[in-house]
Amino acid sequence: MSPSTPSPATDSFDAIIIGSGPGGATVARELARGGMRVLVLEQGSAAPIRGTLGQMARMAAVPGKGAFVHRDASLLVQGITTGGSSMVNFATAMPPPLAMFAAHGIDLAPALQSLRNELPMAPLPDNLVGPMATRIMAGAHSLGLPWHKLDKMIRPQICRSGCWRCVYGCPFGAKWTARDFLDEAVGHGALVRDGAKVLRVLVQDGRATGVEFVRNGITATAMAPLVVLAGGGIGSPKLLEASGLQRGPSAFFSDPVVAVMGSVADLVGGAEVPMAAGMHLEADGIILSDLTLPAPMYQAFATQVGRVDRLFAHHKTLCVMVKIRDAIGGRVGAHWVDKTLQPADRAKFKQGIALARKVLAASDATHVFKSWHFAAHPGGSVRIGEGVDSDLQTATAGLFVCDASVIPEPWGLPPTLTVLCLGKRLGEYLLANSLAWAR
Repeated sequence: MSPSTPSPATDSFDAIIIGSGPGGATVARELARGGMRVLVLEQGSAAPIRGTLGQMARMAAVPGKGAFVHRDASLLVQGITTGGSSMVNFATAMPPPLAMFAAHGIDLAPALQSLRNELPMAPLPDNLVGPMATRIMAGAHSLGLPWHKLDKMIRPQICRSGCWRCVYGCPFGAKWTARDFLDEAVGHGALVRDGAKVLRVLVQDGRATGVEFVRNGITATAMAPLVVLAGGGIGSPKLLEASGLQRGPSAFFSDPVVAVMGSVADLVGGAEVPMAAGMHLEADGIILSDLTLPAPMYQAFATQVGRVDRLFAHHKTLCVMVKIRDAIGGRVGAHWVDKTLQPADRAKFKQGIALARKVLAASDATHVFKSWHFAAHPGGSVRIGEGVDSDLQTATAGLFVCDASVIPEPWGLPPTLTVLCLGKRLGEYLLANSLAWAR
């Protein structure tokens, strides 16, 4: 039987990591490089990325798996595939707020510096900033706004001008994703099993001992003295509850987003890297940026709000993203999520949308309309100081969490780089204390 085919027999490892997004892949790489026997279990597929709408939908739009609808009908999506949501995000690298984590006894500066030295992380060169992003930036500058290029985790020498596939999954290898780290982990001996849905964490005498999972219709167990949950802001709390290790539903943030769109007569575009530039109103908890999306997504937004008159205007429509830092609230249950906007959240959206309309007006856009809000990246559901300690360990010895769910406070930022920092720090900590976990 091949090592990638599970059977009812029990396998033993030094560490089991559940989920292969930025957090899980980083921990897996660190532990495997340190010589530990690592098993990574991923619910999604490891199929090569083709950059198609159909594949993206299977990764992030299957109801109850990658997509959820809240009580207020807003949409929450997450990537269910090897590499997690990094496969469908916009590759924007915003550094972690170091003071926030320092207040919880966590120094992410060393990990941040190490990752900056290693990963592609810089603003796009001018030739890769599309005409729509350029027009929006000029409009913002005309208003005196501090609009600037954003750091992108993109290899510019491979990236293609006029390409629109970032959100579908880059088939050219230009965008850094967690699969890069996962491949390194495999190169150091880690075993990755895709299509593996973990049912519960196994616990004995107050310690994590392994997991039970289903793959290819077969229920199997794998044992290890270390288990790391990296299933994301929704997946990790759901698994804790399914394992009987969390009392009641978890509150969370969703970092909701609205797209504000308007058409221009003298521009033809619609195929470029999204979030090439923008601005962060940190005190207000608002981020604005350009957000050029593929035509089917734009048309879905227009249809959603009844703007059928704009369905075929994608090639000349500027789009400004408004993302807010929402309050932690709502609930993640075993089979559902619920997160509605609070009055303070709606006030932030009102402020951000008004500013986006000004930027579009300064960019000579007309026929302006906005989408409904949708969740950008849920997290804060297993918060540091509540669900885990400063070492990311839960109340169950040997059970750790490393993904956006551990972020301790309301957020409002692209979380990928922060989760990478947390994963590097956790991997180094587990390696340094490996004897303590050995049986």
